Amino acid sequence: MMPSPHSQPRRRPVHGAMIGVIVLDTGFDRLPGDVANAETWDFPVQFRVVRGVRPKDVIEGDPEQALGPFREAIDDLVGIGAAGITTSCGFLAAVHPELRRYSPVPIATSSLMQIPLALSLLPEDRTVGVIVSDRKALQDRHFRNVGAPTGLPLGELPEDGVIRSHMRDNRPLADHAAQEHEVLAVVQRMLAATPAIGAIVSECANLPPHSAAIQRAFSLPVFDIVTLVDWLHSAIRPRAYGDGPRLHR
Repeated sequence: MMPSPHSQPRRRPVHGAMIGVIVLDTGFDRLPGDVANAETWDFPVQFRVVRGVRPKDVIEGDPEQALGPFREAIDDLVGIGAAGITTSCGFLAAVHPELRRYSPVPIATSSLMQIPLALSLLPEDRTVGVIVSDRKALQDRHFRNVGAPTGLPLGELPEDGVIRSHMRDNRPLADHAAQEHEVLAVVQRMLAATPAIGAIVSECANLPPHSAAIQRAFSLPVFDIVTLVDWLHSAIRPRAYGDGPRLHR
């Protein structure tokens, strides 16, 4: 039998980091749990900053204009050994089809990709609520491009609140308690408006530091960019159980 081309070792300069993270050009403090904080991950990751591409360019501008830098980042990460790639902004769902078409390895562009799965897990009379960083910038294509339905209940972070101003002003020190209080208030308002919400999806890749607090406060499953990348990594590097097949007794 001829060996499969997939079984052949791949030359690479870096080993052991299977996930590559494309990070926007930011300067704000990222708490543990944030996609671009190395302490977030239980496995090694490789970061690649797309210089000159800011969150504002992706959220308020045309992310298609940044496709060149993102393609270069994919090439760099794959070239040093990444077997899966993610990004640091949920709004990149806008260009998921283009990045998926270009990337030779699986790419998780946005936590919004989990919406169809979350909906399929819930009872039929329940829906998914989405925490978003900028409601007016979130368009139907962000959902359609990752196979998610439109018209879901949304909870928006306040424009002049602690989280969006922290990111907008590139503040060097984050106030974890103030951010958490703000996120919980957003979820509380969303649940009051739509009691049928049975799970939360955080669009913003900076919100996973507060996912545990959301779950504790409201007893709902919370999906974010970390749950998505953990799932992706578990498929790229499955757990090994013992040394091989065992006899049933």
